[in-house]
Amino acid sequence: MENTLSALNPQQWTVPLPIEYGPGARAKLVELCRRFNIQRPFIVTDQGSLNLPFVAELQQNLNAAGLACGLFGGIEPNPTDTSVLEGAQAYRAWEADGVIALGGGSGLDGAKAIALIARQQRCNVWAFDFDKPVPAGFVAADFPPVISIPTTAGTGAETESTAMVTDTRRGIKGCVWHPHARPAAVILDPELTQSLSANLTAWTGFDAIIHALEAYFVPSFNPLSDGAALQALDLLWNAIDTAVHDGRNLEARGKMLIGSCLAGVAFLKGLGLVHALSHMVGATYNTHHGLTNAIILPVVLRFNQQAISARLKPVSQALDLPDSGFETFYAAICQKLDSLNIPKSLSALGVQHVDVPVIARKALADPARATNPCDSSLEQLEALLTQAIDRARD
Repeated sequence: MENTLSALNPQQWTVPLPIEYGPGARAKLVELCRRFNIQRPFIVTDQGSLNLPFVAELQQNLNAAGLACGLFGGIEPNPTDTSVLEGAQAYRAWEADGVIALGGGSGLDGAKAIALIARQQRCNVWAFDFDKPVPAGFVAADFPPVISIPTTAGTGAETESTAMVTDTRRGIKGCVWHPHARPAAVILDPELTQSLSANLTAWTGFDAIIHALEAYFVPSFNPLSDGAALQALDLLWNAIDTAVHDGRNLEARGKMLIGSCLAGVAFLKGLGLVHALSHMVGATYNTHHGLTNAIILPVVLRFNQQAISARLKPVSQALDLPDSGFETFYAAICQKLDSLNIPKSLSALGVQHVDVPVIARKALADPARATNPCDSSLEQLEALLTQAIDRARD
């Protein structure tokens, strides 16, 4: 552990892209399209966002500026390779030259995956599988520019090239990416999150908190990511209650959106077992990713207790806890989950014991497992899932 955290180890770090932040920042979209030479933008969003007022608003603003705007709203709550292929075909049919990724994590991931294959005829998003060598021969011009506009404060997917997609053949969630396909710019407009329901605010908000926690605990030396993770925790932890209970509060919504973005930057460093397990539960049961993460979190924290306890002091300070002991930290997490009405077991989502062996085997191969602070066996993953199904927290 200490060796991997040493300042003597060579590292490669990535910093974010241009970000426009503020209430009403979506008005910058036309300017950004022109900056990146997008003449025929193509909005990609998720099924849950398609009919929300801001989608039509953005499309109308682009059209009024002479930027003929197409729209694809077929991305599922857990994006599949099928809808990604349909979106890429629609992009080409529109003769688009840029993607506006709009929505929650599913919309953003679906849009980024579409951008991977929109300009080339391979039409197989799994050519860009994160677990395989980076495909050779691609340059930045092979991918359309992407401007991402998150409408939830949770996934932090707006700054990254990676996208989580369900492989309909294998029945798993996989990560696709290319280093030259990062978004060109981000718009963070907290007004777009004001209509989010209390439940979705809590679920997506805790997703962001978990991104920050898991990224910080990854055992590698990356002070840029660690700093982003701690700042994210400070913003998210202190704003989530207000955002949930007073959704029109722009100050709280803004802090949540910034914190989510910072947490997304932080997990360039990696994630952990919460995500490895949650990805495969979601692929099997189509559960909400943030909610699934939140339920699983306490089980994984207990599993990682020995490895993370020595690094808790800055986290405890960010969460304004009275001491940096593990039990104080764990109790605060559980209390926050209780206050946000997060169920205490995966069984509340319909997850059944009969599927534990299959889910565990799939989670064993998830890249997030490799950066967890503690190694894990198949048997341990099965035990964690069983515990999460029965009773995930005290």
